[in-house]
Amino acid sequence: MIELHYWPTPNGKKVSILLEELGMPYRVVPVNIGRGDQFADGFLSISPNNRMPAIVDTEPKGGGAPISVFESGAILFYLAEKAGRLWPQQDLRAKYEVMQWVIWQMANQGPKFGERGHFSRVPESAGDQSYAKRRFNDEVHRLYGVLNHRLHAQPYLGGADYSIADIAAYPWTVNWQQQGIDLDEFRHFKHWFEELSARPAVQRGLAVSAGPAEDPASVTPEEQERRRKILYNQRARPLPG
Repeated sequence: MIELHYWPTPNGKKVSILLEELGMPYRVVPVNIGRGDQFADGFLSISPNNRMPAIVDTEPKGGGAPISVFESGAILFYLAEKAGRLWPQQDLRAKYEVMQWVIWQMANQGPKFGERGHFSRVPESAGDQSYAKRRFNDEVHRLYGVLNHRLHAQPYLGGADYSIADIAAYPWTVNWQQQGIDLDEFRHFKHWFEELSARPAVQRGLAVSAGPAEDPASVTPEEQERRRKILYNQRARPLPG
C-alpha cells in the first residue's frame, strides 16, 4: 500500500495521476499546506524540505521496512520502477530520454510556473512587481514553446511512448488560460494536452481530493495570523535541542 501525503496542487496531482495509471493501491493522507501541516514533525520525518507530496511504501519491492520518498520527481521514478511501467529500464537511451524531461519539469517548468503564479497574486501594497511579472510571464511562454518544439519532434515528451515525463508536466498546464497562453499558438502542445486530458486515469488523478474545502469564514483572525507567521518569509529551521 502506498500512503500518499497529498494536497491537490500540480505537484500532488503528478503522483495521484501516476498511481491511477498504474492501478496501484494507495491511501491519501491530507497535508493541508494552507494550514501549515507540512511543518509538523511527523511529516518532516518523511519530507525534510517541508513540502508535499511524499509517499510511504508500506510494502516495498523485495520486502523489508517501509520506504519513504519525498520530491515529486523522485516519487515518479520510484513508483514507475516498482511497477515496471511508464519508465523504460532496459533501454538506456529511452530511459534517459524520459529522465531528462522529468528533471526538466522539476528544474524549469514547475519553479517558473510557480513563480508566475506567486507574483500574479502579490498585492499592490507589496510594491512594484512589474519586472517580476514580466520575467515570469515571458519564461512561462518560453517553456510552452519548449514543450511545443519537443512535441513537434516526438509524440510524447519522453519519445515514442507515454511516460512519467508526460505525467510530470501535464498538471502544470491545466491552468493554461490563467497563465495567459493561447493554445492555438502551440498546436503540437495542444494536441498532446487534449490527448492526455481524455485519458481516464488522468481524469481520476486530477479529481483526487484531500477532503472538503475549508470555509475561509471559519478561520479566526488568530489562526490567520498563526498561518502567516509559519507560511511566509520562511528561513532556516534551527537544529533541535
